Amino acid sequence: MRYIEDEGRIVWSASDLKAAAECEFAWLRAIDAKLGRVDAVDEPDDPTLERAGRLGDRHEQRQLETYRAGFGDRVVEIPETRSSDAAGLARAVALTREALASDAQVIYQAAFVDTDFVGFADFLLRDDDGRWIVQDTKLARRARVTALMQLEAYAVQLDRAGAHVADHVELLLGDGTVSRHARADIAPVFVLRRERLRSLIADRDVPAAAAGAAIAWGDDRGELRVVACGRCATCDLEVVAARDLLLVAGMRPIQRERLRAAGVTTIDELTAAREAPSRMSWDTFAGLRTQARLQLESPAGGVGVAGPDGSASGAAPVPTFEVVFPKALAALPRPDLGDLFFDFEGDPLYTEGASGQWGIDYLFGWVDLSEQYSAIWAHSFDEEKRAFETFLRVVAAQRAAHPGMHIYHYAPYEPTHLLAMAARYGVGEAEVDRLLRDGVFVDLYPVVRRALRVGSRSYSIKKLEPLYMGADVRTSDVQKGDDSIVRYVEARALADGGDADAAAAILADLADYNRYDCVSTRRLRDWLVDRAREAQLRPSADVEPEERAYEPSVRAVTLTRLANALADDASAGADDPAATALRLGAAAIDYYPREAKSFWAAHFLRLREPLSIWEDTRDVVAVSHDRSRIIEDWHRPEGARTDRRLIELRGDVAPGTRLSVDSSPFAIYEAPAPFPVEPRPRFIHADRRVRVVEVLDDGAVVEELASGAFMWSELPIALTPSAPPQAGSQQAAIEAWADGVIAAAPALPADPATDLLLRRPPRTVSGTLAGDGEDAVADIARAIADLDRSYLAVQGPPGTGKTYVGSHVVARLVRERGYRVGVVAQSHAVVENMLDRIAAAGVPRDRIAKAVKGDPTGEEPFTVIPKNGVAEFTAAHPDGYVIGGTAWDLTHAGRIPRGSLDLLVIDEAGQFSLASTIAVSVAASRLLLLGDPQQLPQVSQGTHPEPVDTSALGWIMAGAHVISDDRGYFLAETRRMRPEVAEPVSVLAYDGRLAAHPSTAERELDGVTAGVVPVPVAHRRNATASPEEGEVVVRLVSDLLGRAWLPDPAAAARPLGQRDIIVVTPYNAQQVLVEEALAGAGFGDVPVGTVDRFQGQEAAVAIVSLAASSGRDAPRGLEFLLLQNRLNVAVSRAQHTAYIVYGTGILDDLPRTPEGVARMSAFARLVRAV
Repeated sequence: MRYIEDEGRIVWSASDLKAAAECEFAWLRAIDAKLGRVDAVDEPDDPTLERAGRLGDRHEQRQLETYRAGFGDRVVEIPETRSSDAAGLARAVALTREALASDAQVIYQAAFVDTDFVGFADFLLRDDDGRWIVQDTKLARRARVTALMQLEAYAVQLDRAGAHVADHVELLLGDGTVSRHARADIAPVFVLRRERLRSLIADRDVPAAAAGAAIAWGDDRGELRVVACGRCATCDLEVVAARDLLLVAGMRPIQRERLRAAGVTTIDELTAAREAPSRMSWDTFAGLRTQARLQLESPAGGVGVAGPDGSASGAAPVPTFEVVFPKALAALPRPDLGDLFFDFEGDPLYTEGASGQWGIDYLFGWVDLSEQYSAIWAHSFDEEKRAFETFLRVVAAQRAAHPGMHIYHYAPYEPTHLLAMAARYGVGEAEVDRLLRDGVFVDLYPVVRRALRVGSRSYSIKKLEPLYMGADVRTSDVQKGDDSIVRYVEARALADGGDADAAAAILADLADYNRYDCVSTRRLRDWLVDRAREAQLRPSADVEPEERAYEPSVRAVTLTRLANALADDASAGADDPAATALRLGAAAIDYYPREAKSFWAAHFLRLREPLSIWEDTRDVVAVSHDRSRIIEDWHRPEGARTDRRLIELRGDVAPGTRLSVDSSPFAIYEAPAPFPVEPRPRFIHADRRVRVVEVLDDGAVVEELASGAFMWSELPIALTPSAPPQAGSQQAAIEAWADGVIAAAPALPADPATDLLLRRPPRTVSGTLAGDGEDAVADIARAIADLDRSYLAVQGPPGTGKTYVGSHVVARLVRERGYRVGVVAQSHAVVENMLDRIAAAGVPRDRIAKAVKGDPTGEEPFTVIPKNGVAEFTAAHPDGYVIGGTAWDLTHAGRIPRGSLDLLVIDEAGQFSLASTIAVSVAASRLLLLGDPQQLPQVSQGTHPEPVDTSALGWIMAGAHVISDDRGYFLAETRRMRPEVAEPVSVLAYDGRLAAHPSTAERELDGVTAGVVPVPVAHRRNATASPEEGEVVVRLVSDLLGRAWLPDPAAAARPLGQRDIIVVTPYNAQQVLVEEALAGAGFGDVPVGTVDRFQGQEAAVAIVSLAASSGRDAPRGLEFLLLQNRLNVAVSRAQHTAYIVYGTGILDDLPRTPEGVARMSAFARLVRAV
């Protein structure tokens, strides 16, 4: 940033985009300081940051040397200059323009000047097409959003200069990789941030210079809504001076805003408050108030008020504390003679040459119960690998001698880095996984945070040490981890320079520091155990039975070994398609066990933690007892063996929740449970499975069974996700496929699943895919018949007739070629809809069969058969048939023999996992993947080493919006949306390739403009429900109803009715709010729901209400709120008009990830904000 005093203006640079994104308040205060209104705030010295800067400069110089070696004198280097040197800057800009017009291949430090901008690009690289690619060197190992903004700033300057600019920019990362990003994914957000920056500058009244007023703490400048980070040096000075709520440890920005809205603005006012503010639970409010009180009472509270010291003279002040949740202490295991207390010291900036690897843990340290210290040093990656292996051997020996031992640490760094080392060096993975699965590592940080409130702004272990270290509280010169790193680097430099004694002295000091950390962890554990004993709590069992994880299967290990052998081959590599396919296959074998493992781990965590911690988790309903009731008390229906009751549970439904009739979620009760349960000291809740009878907008009606003779009147506090179904035949099918792969090694088998994993084009007898695009049904049917034991993919965007095409293809193949066809999908409803369409396409009902869930209605458009009636049905139809079912049906060899089908249709393949696709593929010689990954995505619970939880269609498309012509067919014409709606949807999700059928343009809604209509609404502090947007929705509906609606030119127009409008929202809370608002206005028949409810449906008008005031307010952030798949589904329901009602603050935030930037850019284009 530069202040040109004589012109009264501010000139910003690309780095200002970064600074303002990090803290707008601090950036504006920096402007005020330049204008002479306030003193500048000195940022504290950060040796690590300074070192990173030096390493970054070296990285940049290495890249320059690479370009010099490759391009010689075609590398033009612009002389370095300062932005404050007007003459030098003018020369640099002129030289840059000359270089752009020359035959230069690379321009280094290109200079740009605009009316209010100045900047210097690291590199401009000319590509083979003569376009300039903007490049920036970054020491980071992943792309950062602020770096992308800087790159686009320079690309815009190139556009202004009339240069031929590439459609992408590149980050040259510290690990040697190049991160490429499309400008289309960045430019809209850059424009928003640039305009935001200009608005912030304009607010400072720069021409007034020192006479103007500095921005005050707490003044968000009205509609400008300036954001303060609350953490930087500038903010911290203001927080302390104002005794702001941010002094309270754990205070989140949204909580602060809600308290301030209720008139509570300081830590002192919080301690005196008696009522929770609107939209804050009592538990949360009470916890924050207790924290504030303890900090005020504590000399270590960090709020500038001294309470009674309680410490020895010259010692660190002892913070006050309270045990607020004693049951959390029950998570501590029983102390064991073999327990170890572990701590790493690491340097994240360490690297070796051009290895591309960064970060080393240079000291592994631990103490035992006697505080005997052991250490392993590692000064290179080779030494780190050996240290890692040695440590695992030490732990194995300790476990052998003391089976009940645990390894204690504070915060998750240690196990996380052990996992990273196992992955980096390819050793010890099974051992580390075993330690994690057996619960050997015990993190004391979450125990402290759940069980205690401590009178300190920070819960760093160093702030807790006065509680339990007594006279041994550290006074060492090394007080912070960053200091340790700096001293370590100094020691290594001394050693390299030949001063071994000085280096050894520093290393000894660092070892002493590490030993102290380990001892501190040991004494914290003992102190917590004492608090547990005071609460009369027993230590916990190690691992719950259901949490015990699977053993990696022999088949998975074999496939991994085959993949590694391929990757090690000189002719291949880690990205070799065959090696990737084998790794995917290995991951697929253990897919279902991993899913189950992840579910049970999360489930038992919920039983151990307060509801407030997990109430926003997907598929959770936090029950409100005031809104819930017993519909039918305990009774025993005729013929039943067990008493049961029917209860209506209403409450707050977490974002993304999908409840369904006959599902079996868990009902969660507070402990002690009102029914018999096995004693589990760690658990503060008890669980029972219930059955959903009816899904409500804000909960569900469930049936609950008695526990033997026990019946109770209490209601549960929550509903939580159902357990995953048993994999059963799907697991057996994947294993059967894997056996075939292993038998074929080293070659890969020729089958549909393997082709999918290889991501190779469908193999056909003719060698090409049929068709000219004139008749999709004929083209696809011919292509399927031409498949050589392979797959075919068909992507069908909204309204393109995917089900019509699929059903007619199947009908043609059955009638004309006698095909034996299977149809599978995620749900019975989807399968039965396809079977209905196949019957309508001409396949006789008696040649279509499926077992139904529940009792037959007699209205089914297919033959209803028993589960085990497939063989009899197929034997009766040797001339071709269609059999429908779930994945369990299609993988059950006793029902459908392996390879007995000519074709298996996977409907909604954009939501069907790759692992499940492998499983069902064993039933057929050909696969037809029918779906659209650009709509609702596949949902997975587990964490997998390879992306086998990705949808089959999504994997084939490899992140592309539109399937490539060599992989299958794209249905490019929608018959639902008018062109004005289809065009923005096409740009949003289909690279502009989706078009509307001409007939759609004939639809008319009197007096209403067709297309996507943005409706920005100003509101604040709304997370999942916005009354302001609810009012707007009611006004829109009121204005639309009764207008003449002509859906079909061949018919007469009719008044638009309530069922012709749908309202779509991401959150159940907004759904309930809007439903109540519409009902109150007399519009109760307007359907309202989340996108899941409306997939596959359409309406004349769709109204989308996003509810959240900003990304900071949204529970799952902008990544969830602006997910393109959800926006695509929501908007594409509309035949004529889609209104997008959204908070104006949504576009003020800078997303945290490149993916988030792309999503916001897409949204900004959709609402025409840029």
